[in-house]
Amino acid sequence: MATIFVFTNRCPETIYPGVQTNPNRPAFPTTGFALPPGPDAAFPGVPAGWSGRIWGRYRCATDASGSFGCASGDCATGRVECNGAGNQAPSTLAEFTLNGQGGRDFYDISNVDGFNVPIQILPYGGQSCATVTCAANINAACPPELAARAAGGATVGCRSACGAFNTDEFCCRGEFGSPDSYYLGSGFTIMYR
Repeated sequence: MATIFVFTNRCPETIYPGVQTNPNRPAFPTTGFALPPGPDAAFPGVPAGWSGRIWGRYRCATDASGSFGCASGDCATGRVECNGAGNQAPSTLAEFTLNGQGGRDFYDISNVDGFNVPIQILPYGGQSCATVTCAANINAACPPELAARAAGGATVGCRSACGAFNTDEFCCRGEFGSPDSYYLGSGFTIMYR
């Protein structure tokens, strides 16, 4: 049974969603498209078992040579379609697995590759799943050392510390590859029964 994905752009400029299907999974109906503000774009034929990532690319244009590119979230194909290429950080990721373990759908929003645009995942049509949102404009509060900037200097994304500095400490690898390697003082406590 196919799933319907509906995209709505509430940003003041055109966003170009990029789509990457995970290996050995059925393909999403597109790998990239233009999504102007306002009207929805619907893809009713997303196959059962699809799994992959969707992210927003913005501040996009076609240059004089005809090559398409984006200041944020580009997939570096030179075209609107990503054709299997992944996102270039920083970009906010919506991650999906349809008809996964136990026949259930799984989804989340990840900032592991940084942040570029707010994303919301809203199940509809009788789904009892929760809405997830990364609605804050992280770009506005991004520290200068993490900011990704467009040619004119505007912040178009906020890199993760791992992406910006590529050190074991920030990338949770090497001697920092286990939870035991961090001391955060008192931290916080979660109690449950």
